[in-house]
Amino acid sequence: MSGLYFEEFEVGRVFNHPFRKTVTEMDNMLFSNMTLNPQPLHIDRHFCKTETEFGQPLMNSLFTLGLMIGISVSDTTVGTTIANLSMNDVNFPNPLFQGDTVHVTTEVLNKRKSKSRPEAGIVEFLHQTFNQDDVLVATCRRNAFMRCKPQT
Repeated sequence: MSGLYFEEFEVGRVFNHPFRKTVTEMDNMLFSNMTLNPQPLHIDRHFCKTETEFGQPLMNSLFTLGLMIGISVSDTTVGTTIANLSMNDVNFPNPLFQGDTVHVTTEVLNKRKSKSRPEAGIVEFLHQTFNQDDVLVATCRRNAFMRCKPQT
């Protein structure tokens, strides 16, 4: 298990996650189809070229959100999360396109012990996703319910 326990998170720590991913047309099509999202902004290249300011398909924003959180898991919460409590202030300040390569940072914003469960705590993260040109394409504040270190 590579996830950190509640006590191991330090407010202000920034994780520069090593995983990067080049997002593809197949990622976009599969995700949009699996979620029954027929939005032509994601799946219709001709529509995007002739009808939008972008000229090409945008990556599905919920795919981008999921990828951002997913990339962060190996360094932070794999195996030590009890549950996600919330995702707030989700923003997509710039478009993410097929063929872009993303990288993610996570900052620990806050943490507190659980009032109802002494074996757990809540950690607030700020996740940020950047494209290959270091342009910010997504942000999210997430509260995770985390396990405390087992008492031995």
